[in-house]
Amino acid sequence: MTLILLLLTIPAACIALSRLFRGARRSSPVAPQLPLGNQKGTVSAIVPTLNEEQRIRPCLEGLREQSEEIRDIIVVDSRSEDGTQERVKEAQTQDPRLCLITDPPLPTDWVGRPWALHNGFLHSSPQSEWILGIDADTQPKAGLVSGLLEVARSRNYDVISLSPQFILEFPGEWWLQPALLMTLIYRFESSGVDAQTPERVMANGQCFFCRRSVLEEVSGYTEAKGSFCDDVTLARTIAARGFKVGFLDGRRVLSVRMYEGARETWREWGRSLDLKDASSVAQLWCDLWVLLSVQGLPLPLFLGFLALWGMGYSSVPIAIALGFNGSLVLIRWALLFAIAPSYHPPISWLFWLSPLADPLAVLRIFLSAQNKPTQWRGRAYKL
Repeated sequence: MTLILLLLTIPAACIALSRLFRGARRSSPVAPQLPLGNQKGTVSAIVPTLNEEQRIRPCLEGLREQSEEIRDIIVVDSRSEDGTQERVKEAQTQDPRLCLITDPPLPTDWVGRPWALHNGFLHSSPQSEWILGIDADTQPKAGLVSGLLEVARSRNYDVISLSPQFILEFPGEWWLQPALLMTLIYRFESSGVDAQTPERVMANGQCFFCRRSVLEEVSGYTEAKGSFCDDVTLARTIAARGFKVGFLDGRRVLSVRMYEGARETWREWGRSLDLKDASSVAQLWCDLWVLLSVQGLPLPLFLGFLALWGMGYSSVPIAIALGFNGSLVLIRWALLFAIAPSYHPPISWLFWLSPLADPLAVLRIFLSAQNKPTQWRGRAYKL
């Protein structure tokens, strides 16, 4: 049994470690920039909203602080039942670039978020060369748009999305959320590393910066209309067309407060992290095999083999398994130092215990991979 476990898990560990090694050469975080001067009015920002009254104010304030490179800020509201529209109207009095629209009724074959973004894109000015899709729970920092434009120019990107700095508050979040984030790091390249093939492209729709001409070529967001991970689906579609797509570290220019507490984090974020809507069945199950081998099993197996060793069941296979899984556990804890800058300080002590939540995080991805979401952000779906 020990030999079988080693034969199943060692190849998966080699795959994951090769990805981590490439991450050691990742590019530096996107830095805030001063206005470029010759890019005035080249960006349209689109913010999809649905009952975001409690979270949208920092997002709008951050967008208003951007330079005149932003031509317009289009808030596409999906008939919010709280005070979201009132918050937007208040902000409109302070910045004429703000525009509030209501998207048409949701078609049965669309998910709400890409539908709102698509309608915002259709409503944006044809004179804008870039489209910035940005979520209402984000907190853009000064120099975000200038930084994106500079990186796009210097590295010839057609699409850039950013990994943010996460703002966590409650104890359960600090324990669970880093374990869920680690499932992405083990499966895909780190932010700042360009994917080698379109099917390995990673993206984050919380900040999705795309050339208008590219969106026009792929008919806006229609390629991702039925996807619950529309950001990754759209980015991979664009990459497959031959455009250059980058997923970069944005912690210096973007923060986000995603969910309130561990329960909401488990329910809402956990069910989209499997990325099954953007992956083939073979790719999905290969990724799940890697996750189980390098994140879900190492700690339980290490403790189990350690107990066997302590009871006198010593053998060469058990010694190898003990050392192998112990090494994976040590690597996992070391990775906490690598991802710590992605969290808004002060860092809770529970963050350092998040590897104990790894089996739960992997279980969440397995559960999500088995089921199509039927509810999302208060909406019911029958896709």
